[in-house]
Amino acid sequence: MVAFALAALLFLAFCVSVRQDRRRFSNAVLLGLTFLSVFSALFLQVGKLPTWAAVTVVVIAFASPAFATLALGIFLVRNGLVMIRKEGFRPANLLSMLAGLTIFALIALLALVGVVGSPLLGGIAGTLTVVAGYVSFVFFCFLGYAFLYGRIKVRGDVDHVVMLGSGLVGGDRVPPLLASRLRKGQQIYEAQLARTGRPPVLLVSGGKGSDEKVSEARAMADWLIAQGVPEQHVVLEDRSTTTEENMLFSRDIMTAHDPAYRCVVVTNNFHAFRAAMLARKTGVNGQVLGSPTAKYYWPSATIREFVAIFWEHRVVNLSICALLTVFGALGTLAAVLV
Repeated sequence: MVAFALAALLFLAFCVSVRQDRRRFSNAVLLGLTFLSVFSALFLQVGKLPTWAAVTVVVIAFASPAFATLALGIFLVRNGLVMIRKEGFRPANLLSMLAGLTIFALIALLALVGVVGSPLLGGIAGTLTVVAGYVSFVFFCFLGYAFLYGRIKVRGDVDHVVMLGSGLVGGDRVPPLLASRLRKGQQIYEAQLARTGRPPVLLVSGGKGSDEKVSEARAMADWLIAQGVPEQHVVLEDRSTTTEENMLFSRDIMTAHDPAYRCVVVTNNFHAFRAAMLARKTGVNGQVLGSPTAKYYWPSATIREFVAIFWEHRVVNLSICALLTVFGALGTLAAVLV
């Protein structure tokens, strides 16, 4: 049982952190470390098993990740092709394909090391694998906790439902991605109206892009009104150009209305956790809910969100990557000189 003590302590720290604020990225890291500690503790128990059982566990432990990595690479490349076909050839739509090709490139490099047997090439491949392992660990921390965060429910009444904007079609029309957010916000509005008779204010947030005829907020408001929401229940925030500005400007509107406000923010599910982190950063008093996204769109969008979060914490992440690279270079140098 001693082997599981660290996992128990990490899980306790995770529970305390989540209770204090569910919108921290540290929650994701603690959750990932908890699972890593559990699996490590289980692996340490292999020596207590019969030989045949121990060999089976070890084979499964190493074979499963290998097959899963290969399957993930295939899935990402296929998804990239779907994204290009449905959304066009743009950099943001290539992320899943690039991630899949990177996986295959690393597999090919490791295979080449086995054939060539060069210490230098082996050191380079080993260093890249370790760095990729760290990035993958952070990604799965993000993915796992984002999934858990997306399961939260709104309890009690709210004063505002903030709906975050996105690009418009043709400069003035709401696209399906944005319509999904608006429908989710309208559902919350109607549920509270039916339950209490006191509807929340629908606060639509989004400025006017250089290629747009009207602000995103104006198009969103018109969409809601066309769906039967009374115009007096819709408030526009039409200055923001980023998610952080969405939060800041919406917070100012809500605070001016009621300093003790309580809100819920609505965006698409792939964006919910990062938006929650920005809500915490900007002092917005509310959690974030995600609306459904087309399945083919989700992988690339999720990778894009991860890249943004990784970069927002770039001092820590790049420092760790640099440290791993230095250790790898020193190890490679030692192997070459031997």
